[in-house]
Amino acid sequence: MIDIKLIRENKELVKENIRKKFQEEKLPLVDEIYDLDCEYREKKQKMDEARAEKNKLSDQIGSLMRAGKKEEAMTIKEEVSKMGKEIDELTAREEELSGIIKQKMMTIPNIIADDVPIGRDDTENVELKRFGEAVVPPYEIPYHADILERFNALDKEASGRTSGNGFYYLIGDAARLSSAMLSYARDFMINKGFTYCIPPFMIRSDVVTGVMSFAEMDAMMYKIEGEDLYLIGTSEHSMIGKFKDQILKKEELPITMTSYSPCFRKEVGAHGIEERGIYRVHQFEKQEMIVLCEPEDSEEWYEKMWQYTVELFRSLDIPVRQLECCSGDLADLKYKSCDVEAWSPRQQKYFEVGSCSNLTDAQARRLGIRVKSEKGNYYLHTLNNTVLASTRALIALLENNYQEDGSVKIPKVLQPYMGGLERIVPKK
Repeated sequence: MIDIKLIRENKELVKENIRKKFQEEKLPLVDEIYDLDCEYREKKQKMDEARAEKNKLSDQIGSLMRAGKKEEAMTIKEEVSKMGKEIDELTAREEELSGIIKQKMMTIPNIIADDVPIGRDDTENVELKRFGEAVVPPYEIPYHADILERFNALDKEASGRTSGNGFYYLIGDAARLSSAMLSYARDFMINKGFTYCIPPFMIRSDVVTGVMSFAEMDAMMYKIEGEDLYLIGTSEHSMIGKFKDQILKKEELPITMTSYSPCFRKEVGAHGIEERGIYRVHQFEKQEMIVLCEPEDSEEWYEKMWQYTVELFRSLDIPVRQLECCSGDLADLKYKSCDVEAWSPRQQKYFEVGSCSNLTDAQARRLGIRVKSEKGNYYLHTLNNTVLASTRALIALLENNYQEDGSVKIPKVLQPYMGGLERIVPKK
């Protein structure tokens, strides 16, 4: 959520930002909010003046009663009573306006960075840099579901019976490999100085609307029937939510945390849940990182964070690239975002394995997360980044470490987490 001062002082800036995101249907909202805010401030000023006058008159009543001027005191008392009703009406309207303004403000997108490329959707994202040589071996790389089936490692038929499409059973060495990658990612981030955390896997609606837009919420979140609880789509939600309505001390910043969680996603409007594979599913596991920092430090942290993901994937012998998200591909709360994509030798193209985002103070405003200062409290900046998402990272590892004999080589950094195992071999 942006600062309403931007609409008060520079409506055209806000409108131009909306145009850059190709959300022209939201343009009338800016003028609506401006007019509502004018009325809100007018009502607030009248209410403050009325309260001050009421207090002044109330003080006179006691003095008049003590002076024996009862009739004059009663006249003023009647006037104070009328003013009380007027104040109640002004207060009710002020609260009503405040709620309407907040609701509309929640749909206005965050101001994007000046260097964000302008484009309508993810097809116009811009490649910035590649890391590692994208190799295509002289032998065929099977589809990842076929590799897993040769290890007796994937059962989607059984998961279809228990849970439906979009779920899976991961079994044996492949399941162990998936857990090994998550454990390695956890330790990798701890060694970078991040504090490890296992957060709640369900959060309340006021946290959900604090960390994401309504459109994202509808497309992603599973609601627990009969309760004000949602299953998290990523641990960033509950990790940022941990600081809701808190006033932090400057010396506590930056707060750097890495968290493990299962993730649950409806994937509404996505490119389709996979019938056979595990690329797009309703459930997976993830190691995440978040940072809460001073506003002037957030761009530096953004650069550090996506580079951590690149470093991790390169240590797994997986070539990757950084792809900058264009304006139309940015979620409403994001100031800037980039994807880290892994090389697929089977498809001979890259696919997304992680996303890094700087949200400036958008989430902090929604959640009321501030920093205490001698000059007054202010909103901090929040950032998040995928360290490793289990299913997509497993696909990238299987393809890039697949051997001609059908085995999969285990990167050296993962071997200690696999009991020293150097490769996994097909069962059939």
